[in-house]
Amino acid sequence: MREENSSRRACSLSNKACFEQALVQSAPPANDSNLRQLGWKPAFEQQLTTGDAGALVARVGAHLGSHLLCMTETGTTLLPTSLTAACGELAVGDWLLLEQDSLRGIRRLERNSLIARKAAGERVKTQLIAANIDTLFIVSSCNQELSLSRLERYLALAFAAEVHPIVVLTKADLCDSPDQLRQQVTSLKRDLLVETMDARDPAQVGVLTNWCREGQTVALVGSSGVGKSTLAMSLGAPALAVQDIRQDDAKGRHTTTARWIHRLHAGGLLVDTPGMRELQLAECESGLTEVFDDVFVLAEQCRFRDCSHQSEPDCAVQAAIQSGELPARRLNSFLKLQAEQARNAKLLHELHQESRKQGQFFKSVMSAKRKRMRGE
Repeated sequence: MREENSSRRACSLSNKACFEQALVQSAPPANDSNLRQLGWKPAFEQQLTTGDAGALVARVGAHLGSHLLCMTETGTTLLPTSLTAACGELAVGDWLLLEQDSLRGIRRLERNSLIARKAAGERVKTQLIAANIDTLFIVSSCNQELSLSRLERYLALAFAAEVHPIVVLTKADLCDSPDQLRQQVTSLKRDLLVETMDARDPAQVGVLTNWCREGQTVALVGSSGVGKSTLAMSLGAPALAVQDIRQDDAKGRHTTTARWIHRLHAGGLLVDTPGMRELQLAECESGLTEVFDDVFVLAEQCRFRDCSHQSEPDCAVQAAIQSGELPARRLNSFLKLQAEQARNAKLLHELHQESRKQGQFFKSVMSAKRKRMRGE
């Protein structure tokens, strides 16, 4: 019992320190009186009604367990999540309307974009990563960690969320042929922007400035140890903990443990996310169609409309592989992600249906109880 109480006190102190750090890191600069500096756009303004005249507009700057760090045009405030229950499940980057005095949540504004994935492990749940993102920096490093199939996952995630993706290949200074790797990644998608750099060099990182200006919100995603924290600091985020990659497998350890919004030198905002060892797609069909548009174009030429592109006769996809037009890896990646997306989407749909039935049952029970109390 003593050990348990000690553990709880340590956890409480850790949370308090985390909150204090959040207030320091996300505090707005002096004379910050413009919501545009927080990423406010006309699309959000158009959602306001005359009844919202007295509401306080706030953006979720960090999700810290039982508390939210909210940013307003006058400063930051730390709110218990119980106060924002009426706004539903929230992600870092969401815009909220709060009551001026009590700071109780009124509602969440409709999102311009939402990056989400199926929760890691066996849990059947959607995990929100970030909302209202303009550009997604997909970070990988120029070593054996680089995986074209993993990048295709992140690209599908970005396109499904209708967020502009840019692939950033870090640690180019440690690679003998970074340009060759860049060409491999560029081949994944027509007009895909790919930048190679040493993330420690501000001059090289400067190529990303146009997407980090005032009013813009960018997010970093990628595996642990690829240089996301280093890149974030070069862009203007406060000093973050970084760790060296393991030499045996070029994989890294988690350094960022929560999602935060940081201000950047160029005036924009950055959402730094924890490294993802597992990224399962769900409800991402539109993203796959965009990333694998070359496969879909070929599939339209197959003899059978339901061709599985395995052993059917007159399969245009297999013919393209045999001729060298399409890499076999590309088809294998597509089939794997397609099956995964369909499976997870089905599980999530079944979960939603079950939750809906439970809600209807609860309402019927409460309705019957009220009728009994009225003597009907």
